[in-house]
Amino acid sequence: MTPRPDPPVGIAHWDEKRDGPLSEKALRLRLERLGYAVTRYVYAPGTFFPQHDHEVDKIDAVLSGRFCITIGGSRAILQAGDSIAVPRGTPHSAEVIGDEPVVSLDATHRQQ
Repeated sequence: MTPRPDPPVGIAHWDEKRDGPLSEKALRLRLERLGYAVTRYVYAPGTFFPQHDHEVDKIDAVLSGRFCITIGGSRAILQAGDSIAVPRGTPHSAEVIGDEPVVSLDATHRQQ
């Protein structure tokens, strides 16, 4: 993978030196160890989610494709290995960018 500049606040990049090769299994395991229930989704090009919020803390993680997320006026494009935490009640929107579908792991914090 090509090194990228430091991520904007809130975005985490997969680090192959620390985490090993990026795979769905490895990313899912990392999210589950943090206490999240994980669901895999595939979003077609052009998919758009208007501004909304969730009743639980969540993490959006991307396995492939490009996913643009806007939170509080800040816009970020997530690519393979990127993830972002979205606290419960935080308004945000998201959109698939480009011609490739987005394969995403949607992680919601398990209620205790």
